[in-house]
Amino acid sequence: MDGHSGRARRQLSLALRSLFRTLKRERVVFRDPAQHLRVGSPTGIPKPVPSDLLANAFRQTKTPLGRLVLVLAAVHAVPVHERRTILTCDLRPATCDLDLARGTLIIRRGLRRHTLYLEELTHQIAADWLDYRHCRWPASTNPRLLVSQRSALDPDHPAVGKTLLRADVPPGLTLVRLRQDRILNEAAETADPLRLMRLFGITEKTAMHYVTAAHPERTAKLPR
Repeated sequence: MDGHSGRARRQLSLALRSLFRTLKRERVVFRDPAQHLRVGSPTGIPKPVPSDLLANAFRQTKTPLGRLVLVLAAVHAVPVHERRTILTCDLRPATCDLDLARGTLIIRRGLRRHTLYLEELTHQIAADWLDYRHCRWPASTNPRLLVSQRSALDPDHPAVGKTLLRADVPPGLTLVRLRQDRILNEAAETADPLRLMRLFGITEKTAMHYVTAAHPERTAKLPR
């Protein structure tokens, strides 16, 4: 290990640990000299959110807006800036992004469109938010799905502020971390970058980043 540092040292450590673990399991060697090698964690590798912290987040978030923001991050891994641009089909059916009848939500990414298929939880939370929004601001003409008391009745139809979206996130969590945790969890289950790309609409590079984080022992020898 001497003479190696950073990513090269980490990859070598993982490869040696995997190699000797296999040799010991096959009884080729009786002692694993790589067992206590320190691998470390490179900068930028996403970390999982403890399951109890995630469960508590859903229990603690009570407002319709907060619950929708939370589920878009923790279930569908939608980035903050994209949540602010989603359009509601209640006001402009020709350009709607959210379609509860079909159970779909379209995320606009430049000229591309990524379609999310809503499971029961997200569908119900989205419906609850639409009901709340219609009752609270029946005269609103803002075509955006997520609105605040200020933006709902603003004739310029501004996007809701980022600060408001973070307001209901419980302490110890961030929307970015919740999004990362969702993708990391899927990567741990499948180890398939193509599935991550289809499910979350992310790039190949980003998908491989999460697969590497979830399965470092499998990807240590892959060419970069």
